[in-house]
Amino acid sequence: MGFSSVDYVVLLLYLAGITVFGMRFKKSQRSVKDYFVGARNTSWIVICLSIVATETSTLTLIGVPALAYGTFARPEQGGTLTYLQVLVGYVAGRFIIAKLFLPSYFRGDLLTAYALLERRFGSATRHVAASLFLVMRALAEGVRVFAASLVLSAVLASSLPSVPHLWLWSIVIVGVLTLVYTFEGGIAAVIWTDLIQFVIYVGGSLLAAYELVQLTPGGWPGIVTAARSAGKLQVFSFTRDLTVPFTFWAGLIGGTFLTNASHGTDQLLVQRLLTCRNLRDSQKAIVTSGFIVLAQFVLFLGIGIMLFAYYQHVPRPSITTNDEIFPRFIVTTLPHGISGLVIAAIFAAAMSNLSGSLNSLASTTVLDFYNPLTGGKTPDDVLLRLSKWCTAGWGIVLILIAIVARGWGSVFTAGLTVASIVYGPMLGAFLLGVLTRTANAAGVITGMTAAAAAMLAIWWTTKLAWTWYVLAGTAICFAIGYAVSLAAARQGTVRRAVS
Repeated sequence: MGFSSVDYVVLLLYLAGITVFGMRFKKSQRSVKDYFVGARNTSWIVICLSIVATETSTLTLIGVPALAYGTFARPEQGGTLTYLQVLVGYVAGRFIIAKLFLPSYFRGDLLTAYALLERRFGSATRHVAASLFLVMRALAEGVRVFAASLVLSAVLASSLPSVPHLWLWSIVIVGVLTLVYTFEGGIAAVIWTDLIQFVIYVGGSLLAAYELVQLTPGGWPGIVTAARSAGKLQVFSFTRDLTVPFTFWAGLIGGTFLTNASHGTDQLLVQRLLTCRNLRDSQKAIVTSGFIVLAQFVLFLGIGIMLFAYYQHVPRPSITTNDEIFPRFIVTTLPHGISGLVIAAIFAAAMSNLSGSLNSLASTTVLDFYNPLTGGKTPDDVLLRLSKWCTAGWGIVLILIAIVARGWGSVFTAGLTVASIVYGPMLGAFLLGVLTRTANAAGVITGMTAAAAAMLAIWWTTKLAWTWYVLAGTAICFAIGYAVSLAAARQGTVRRAVS
């Protein structure tokens, strides 16, 4: 059908509306605390949905259907429902975070996740962990922005085929519009726009699923029959092959560690939890979000299966990667108006994730680096202005990374792989702080550095599945950090005995 003027109107109304809505929160930003954690009076339900929207990027909305759509019904190549095994770990990890990490975060008036490390190990440890976060979040978010550009490129290509470098213009449009309201509205704008965007992308995805059922010959029974005959309904794989990413063991164990790192140590999501009224609300928000995410992935994987069944009966559009299959279906097949709404839904997920990343990157830059280095003497109004300009600066950086990310392969796998390489060292440091009394700053910094180097070597030289990366990095950091700390403690004991 192509993208019509009606679809463009729907999409433009969304983009303009969400930007203006986010900018309305400018008046509530009177201090750095307001800008980064808000007034801490938001309902835990809103925070919960903000968490879900933040972790549901465009990678999820186009990458997960592409994963299930994959033409080969083999777990190592996608094309099945085996990713659901990872969701088991996603849910289990949240219960551990609620019990192990959140009580520590709410002992004191912390504004970033890495302030907890400073309280336990000193400023040097805080700076190392914060540096790892800045690198990881910038690279991972750059991939997400590029994923959003794939969608806009698919839209514009149908009506502007002669315009060169559509993907580049797409990156700039997504980045700049999100930057505008994040710059002005701070965390309050991020959270409340997240809520609106959650409703839009879930509604849009449900509409797309409904249309797929209606358009596929035989309806839902026909979809199930086609998927079953292709072996695409497989959920569990109990192979012990560590090079296969979606197995029961990788899902349960690897998914649990990945969630503990992403939701327990990553400022992007910890920042949401710190905006809750109290510890109890924070725990309810994180646990409930796990079950909502599980339901979402069932929907998105289901869309991938539906796309596979649909294209058994009609010619498949020309695509270069499976990541393009869902956007192409939306633009070429859905009725006018609905197509614009579903594209707006994908933009909602992209902008939600990007806005949160911009705010968290700025908060870590200002609160974990600049303010401590100046002795905490900078006036609050100066810090607030600096925070906004840091947000703008990171916006430019992410746009540039998104341009480079074009050649990194599958957007879904690339985004999670980049994050998982760094998450292990970060989680190892936090576990040393929470679970041990022996660990010291020298040990933790050594552990993080060694683990980061080891994970880069593992990524470069082995075929270990990315779902095991966080566990491997955590184990290396914890073991080396504890051993170095223990050796330092013994050496100190010997010196005291000699003296």
